[in-house]
Amino acid sequence: MPALLVAPLLLGSLAGCVPAHRRASWAIFSLQRRVPHDGLAVVSQPDGYGLHIWIDTDTSQGGVCRPRWSPDPARLFNGNGTAPFSSGLASRDEFFAAVARADVRRALRQQSEALCRERAPRSSFAWFEPPRNAQQVTNPSFLMLEGPELISDPNEVLRREGDLLNPGE
Repeated sequence: MPALLVAPLLLGSLAGCVPAHRRASWAIFSLQRRVPHDGLAVVSQPDGYGLHIWIDTDTSQGGVCRPRWSPDPARLFNGNGTAPFSSGLASRDEFFAAVARADVRRALRQQSEALCRERAPRSSFAWFEPPRNAQQVTNPSFLMLEGPELISDPNEVLRREGDLLNPGE
């Protein structure tokens, strides 16, 4: 009788074995985009594939530096190798799955804080969670580029050009 129970358990455990190269290692490490601390690599797929999450800062509130999230990460290649790199885009669903993990959010927080110390050393750091689903994604506003004194009304520009070209009309 015990042999009848052991055989299915043994077969089930063997079927559950997956070679290391066929499962995600979930390795997490800093991977610079342009400057130190502005990127995080997450090996979320087999064979070293994953995400290169880009980290940016938001200093629009005086004296406060916080992360600015882009839910459109780059595709990570060779994440388990000696020379990881990124190219192209990974899906937002992969981003949401990665940031659902506490270890990924912890690493993102550390990198964000270090990036803020570099970019805005006199500002205090405020943690802002990355979006975890499409409904939480917001488009950033860049007030300096959207101010009424900086962007001219296209119709007004055309009217002024017409006045300059045809002064007597």
